[in-house]
Amino acid sequence: MSISLRKANTRLPPEVNRVLYVRNLPFNITSEEMYDIFGKYGAIRQIRVGSNKDTRGTAFVVYEDIYDAKTAVDHLSGFNVANRYLIVLYYQPAKMNKKLDHKKKEEEITKLQEKYGVSTKDK
Repeated sequence: MSISLRKANTRLPPEVNRVLYVRNLPFNITSEEMYDIFGKYGAIRQIRVGSNKDTRGTAFVVYEDIYDAKTAVDHLSGFNVANRYLIVLYYQPAKMNKKLDHKKKEEEITKLQEKYGVSTKDK
């Protein structure tokens, strides 16, 4: 399928890239199982499966070719693995960083409130 996309010289949306962010994975999934599932859609450069408390159930899949990544997203979003429906998204570093920045700003505000004795509960 990816060959037909290239031949048609299809213009891809700007959010499409080779790196996929996968959520809602079973916690006990192995890298080999990930290669079996995602390898059907093209050559994979790397797979990183989350292993600590905050990243379990997530993974990053990096394809060699952007068209293979697009095909994988199209086919695997909502795919059922061990009674869990996968959420497959294009990795967008700007959105990931925004979440981190928001948490940092909230922590900074809390510290300043404590430092100056300001409470938001009075309102």
